Amino acid sequence: MTIRQSAKRGQLKAHERRTGLLLLVPALLAFCAVILYPFIQSMRLSLYKFTIEMDKPAFVGLGNFSRLLSDPGTTTVWLNTLLFVVATTGLTFVLGLAWALMMNQSFKGRVFVRSVSLLPWVLPTTVTAFLAAWIFNGQYGVLNAVLLSVGAIAEPITWLAEEKGAMAAVILTKAWLSVPLFMAFFLAGLQGVSQDQLDAARVDGCQNLGVLRYVVLPHLAPTMIIVTILGAMGNLQAFDVIYALTQGGPIKATTMLSVEVYKQAFQNWDMGTACAVGVIWFVTIAIPTTFYLRILFKRES
Repeated sequence: MTIRQSAKRGQLKAHERRTGLLLLVPALLAFCAVILYPFIQSMRLSLYKFTIEMDKPAFVGLGNFSRLLSDPGTTTVWLNTLLFVVATTGLTFVLGLAWALMMNQSFKGRVFVRSVSLLPWVLPTTVTAFLAAWIFNGQYGVLNAVLLSVGAIAEPITWLAEEKGAMAAVILTKAWLSVPLFMAFFLAGLQGVSQDQLDAARVDGCQNLGVLRYVVLPHLAPTMIIVTILGAMGNLQAFDVIYALTQGGPIKATTMLSVEVYKQAFQNWDMGTACAVGVIWFVTIAIPTTFYLRILFKRES
C-alpha cells in the first residue's frame, strides 16, 4: 500500500468517525434532556426540603436521608421491595424454565401454544392488574370460588385486605406477567443445545433428569445468569401492576420503593423526600446492574 493510499484510507476513517458522532448527537441530546438532566435535578433536590406549601426549596443537606433511614417505615418498604424482587424473580425463573422445557418438546399444536404463552406479556400491565384484582377479590373472586368448590378453604379469604395475601397476589401477578419473557430467553438458549450431546448423554446412561442436569443446565448457565439479573432489575422498577392492584396497601404491606416515591411526591407533595427515596431506589437498582454490566463486558472481552 502506497503512502497516498494509506493517507486516503486514514481520511476515510476520520470521516466515518465524524459521521458516526454526528449520528449520535440526536440520541445524546434526547438522553440528556429526558434522562440525565432529570436525574441530576432529582439528586440535587434530594438535599433540599421542598413541599407544596413552600415557595422555594430549603437546603437541608443529608437531612432527608437521615430522616428516612431512621424511620422504621423506610426499612419496611425496603424489605418489601427485597422480598418482592427475590420471590418474583425466583418464581418467574422456575416457571419460565419449566415452560421453556415443555415448549422445546415436539407435540401437535406446539406453535399455537407458544404463541398463546406470550399473551400475558403482550397484554397491558394495568389490564392484567385489574384482572388479578377480580381473581383475588374476597367476595366474588374466582380464586376463592375454586378453593371453596374443592374444599381447600371453609370460608372466603380476603386476599387483598390481608398483608400476606396482598403480597402473594402482587408476586403471583407480576410473575405471571414475566414468565413469557423468561420462557422466550430460555427457549432461545435451548435451541442451541446440540442434539449430538443429548444423544451421547443418553448413550452413556443418563435419564431425563441426568440429561437436564449435566447437559441442558450447564449450557443454559450464561443465559440463566443474565435473565435472572435482568429480571431482578425489572422487578425493582415495578410500579404499575402493584399500584393498580393494591396501591401499596393494606397499610404498607405492598409498598415498594417505586410506590413510595409516587406517594411522597403526589400524595404527600414532598418532593425533597420523594427524591431522597428515589436515590435509595437508584442505589438498590445499581447493585444488580453492576453485576450485569460486569458479566456483559467480561463476555465481550
